Amino acid sequence: MERTLFVIGAGLGFLSVALGAFAAHILKGKLAPDMMAVFETGVRYQMAHALAILLVAWASAHWSSPALRAAGWFFTAGVLLFSGSLYALALSGIRWLGAITPAGGVCFLIGWGCLVWAGWRS
Repeated sequence: MERTLFVIGAGLGFLSVALGAFAAHILKGKLAPDMMAVFETGVRYQMAHALAILLVAWASAHWSSPALRAAGWFFTAGVLLFSGSLYALALSGIRWLGAITPAGGVCFLIGWGCLVWAGWRS
């Protein structure tokens, strides 16, 4: 499990840097400033949670805990829903996509709660 989460975290970190560069070099001037800010928020949260997934992978190598595994998967789902919906919103301008974003935020919160629980129980 730790290898899978490590690969996911590293991959999401890589994509975060690539998407940030894409925004800075290709989207700048093509997106309205408010949509650029939306895109950058997605990148920022993706990178933070890519690092969190790497933390979970490291912790999973030291402690066996279902809550740790759950944290990794909730962080992954959070990135897909939260950051993914923000990228889609910024690039398409379709406002209803913003309604998906809070579901990703809830996944992030559950993931952090699982991480707290796993630490407490270890």
